[in-house]
Amino acid sequence: MTPAEGTDALFEPEGSGFAPTELARGPWSHDALHGGPVAALIVHALERDAAPDGDLALVRLTVELLRPVPVSHLAVSTFLVRPGRKVQLVDAVVTSGGTEVAWARALRIRRVSSVTAAATVEEDSPPPRWEHGRPTPSFDAGYRAFHNGGVEIRFVEGRFDGLGPATAWFRLRCPVVAGHTVSPWQRAAAVADFGNGISAELEFDGHVFINPDLTVGLHRPPTGEWVCLAARTRFGTPGVGTCESALWDEQGRIGRAVQNLLVEPRC
Repeated sequence: MTPAEGTDALFEPEGSGFAPTELARGPWSHDALHGGPVAALIVHALERDAAPDGDLALVRLTVELLRPVPVSHLAVSTFLVRPGRKVQLVDAVVTSGGTEVAWARALRIRRVSSVTAAATVEEDSPPPRWEHGRPTPSFDAGYRAFHNGGVEIRFVEGRFDGLGPATAWFRLRCPVVAGHTVSPWQRAAAVADFGNGISAELEFDGHVFINPDLTVGLHRPPTGEWVCLAARTRFGTPGVGTCESALWDEQGRIGRAVQNLLVEPRC
């Protein structure tokens, strides 16, 4: 499979769909996409197809990764499955060559401008700012990909080649879709899938721990280019794990992400 070339973006518009570039590839396979770009592309489609009513805010996105998403032409269709003036559910389906490769469900809730938000008392200590983080080269998968070309990563706690909880700031180096401005929600969705990778509890060389899903909930979208993940992975039932990430921007906590994990020895 040959990725789209000629632009610094995760995807190029191609007909009624999108062509992935090499910057959208994942770390597990040269021929499959990283879950973050897939989630960000779904957000792009949801925002593209959103009803003209700007009173509805996207607050939750769940992505089901049905199979490895190939580095090939993708189509994204959206469906309003629960209409409403106050609460809506919108589904999305990503297909490649007529095969469904990912599903998603988005929750949108009405904004009420007359309600004054109360100040939130942060129970968690804010992470050190990104300026204090270590510019961190990602592990070399042997090819250019999202984790080593599409984002800038700065660790403030933990490291890629260490085990245990980690905190890192992420900044997209390119648009999600060529010719389109990156939205705050796209930034959050693109990097939320990194939680599992930065907080590994098992060595990459001996184990596979892949997330077949990703849920992102934001009580407010991020401001600025940098999004921080404070991530921790836990194992329980043999073969099963969960990664939880607290999401921050430079102003404070913005939400969280959860990934369920398939864990098995690397063959």
